[in-house]
Amino acid sequence: MPGYGVLDAEHGTGLLPWSWALTRLERSHDYWVATVGPDGNPHVMPVWGIWRDDALWFSCSRGSRKARNLAAHPRCAITTDNAYEPVVIQGDAEFVDDVAAIGTFVAQTNQKYRTAYPIEFFTSASNACVRVAPSWAFGLTESDFTGSPTRWTFPPAAADSFA
Repeated sequence: MPGYGVLDAEHGTGLLPWSWALTRLERSHDYWVATVGPDGNPHVMPVWGIWRDDALWFSCSRGSRKARNLAAHPRCAITTDNAYEPVVIQGDAEFVDDVAAIGTFVAQTNQKYRTAYPIEFFTSASNACVRVAPSWAFGLTESDFTGSPTRWTFPPAAADSFA
């Protein structure tokens, strides 16, 4: 990160392991989803979500601005809710229609957020289930701003090779 005083790998305290990022992706309560609108303007909204099968999953109304943006331009960025130890991912959103996959998403969402949503809520015509597998991720710790910045890149469908 030129201009920020970040140390190179030789002088820094060390790159963060992918397991560090996974913990934050799994435990974050809220996630911020950034999309691009049809006019090119950015759009950022918070969502609840889960980390599952090497991807971030969330749901939204099919009529929401974020869903319409993702339908037109699937590339998006998502960040965890802790500004002191953020993890940011970028990838392409995929709308999931497989009922079995949505059922697993619902079970994990209900467990994480202590809710009792029925699967029908997520499979209705008005709601969408979205999966974003990262093409890259970035993380750092505020306590070691100059030594911890780490970027991970992922070959398509092979994110688990970094675990």
